[in-house]
Amino acid sequence: MGGKKVLVGMSGGIDSSVTAHLLASQGYDVQGVTMTLWRNGPHPVSSIVADACFSPNEKKDVEKSAEICRKLGISHFVLDVSDAYEKIVLGDFRSEYAAGRTPNPCVLCNEKIKFGAMVESARKAGIAFDFFATGHYARVVRKNGRFAIARAKDDFKDQSYFLHRLHQEQLGMVMFPLGGMTKAEVRKIDVALGFHPEGQSESMDFYSGDYADLLNLPPRKGNIVDCDGKVVGSHDGYWNYTIGQRKGLGIGGSAHPLYVISIVPERNEVVVGASELTKNHEVSASNLSFMGISEEMANGEYREYHDGFAKIRSAGKPSPCRFRILGERLEIAFETPVLSACCGQSAVVYGDDGVVMVGGIIDSVR
Repeated sequence: MGGKKVLVGMSGGIDSSVTAHLLASQGYDVQGVTMTLWRNGPHPVSSIVADACFSPNEKKDVEKSAEICRKLGISHFVLDVSDAYEKIVLGDFRSEYAAGRTPNPCVLCNEKIKFGAMVESARKAGIAFDFFATGHYARVVRKNGRFAIARAKDDFKDQSYFLHRLHQEQLGMVMFPLGGMTKAEVRKIDVALGFHPEGQSESMDFYSGDYADLLNLPPRKGNIVDCDGKVVGSHDGYWNYTIGQRKGLGIGGSAHPLYVISIVPERNEVVVGASELTKNHEVSASNLSFMGISEEMANGEYREYHDGFAKIRSAGKPSPCRFRILGERLEIAFETPVLSACCGQSAVVYGDDGVVMVGGIIDSVR
């Protein structure tokens, strides 16, 4: 491709390996880079049961990435971005849980670390490249004169939700070769090239241990109460619970299953209730990220409700909704109630063409 240089984010897994192969076979000058996130510190390792993005076992990922790059005959670099990850992603993770909210570290990591700090570190290290590519299942398109993320061909693997906070500058130089492929097609290529054994498993988790490991908060006894304020149990820290949680509450005696309905940090309380109370009809979000529509368009054209499809978490398909943007707030009303919307998670709105319009961090639910 005319000598264009592409830096590929390598994780050692199937998707990034096939991404590097595809781009090299298309004539690009490909280089691989692997970021390291873990650093020795206060993080316990005893409860970690599997590999994940943030893991003390990342050395294996680095070694596998280097092996794949050798097979492809391309250069491989390793960049330590653990300081930025600790400050930005883990810092937000801790503050959000302490505030009784449920953050999405993968969304923040993509914006600030993988497509941010790592790319910046590569340039500072003197690595020359024209594009940055990853093995994400998503597409970059143009809509209303802007770059935007669109859903991938493979609905099950689609990762557009995790990428909705990328900036225009970032989107202008990224490539997602797998966006028009299915996972089955990618696996077939991987096995044919001998990169990984057939049936290779992959982890998509942020952290596979107990989240309490990362919070550095001492146990703090508090009450689990029902919606009338009656004490029905106790807990060792409200940050160990998330909205919609049913298992692991340690309470019994109710005529019907109980779910976490809300978390009240100032009273150190976890509020539980019946499943009906987990249904939400509306969510509001702030800290907005504009893609298929610009902030200027939103201020002028989206004060009234428009049709769309929205996701309030990574799993599941987008739900039909009506949405509007009032200043710095995104308001979404769902046709059918969604379950257990969590403050701190992202709400992402798509057009009927699968293109991300706007997204934000949920800060109220109704």
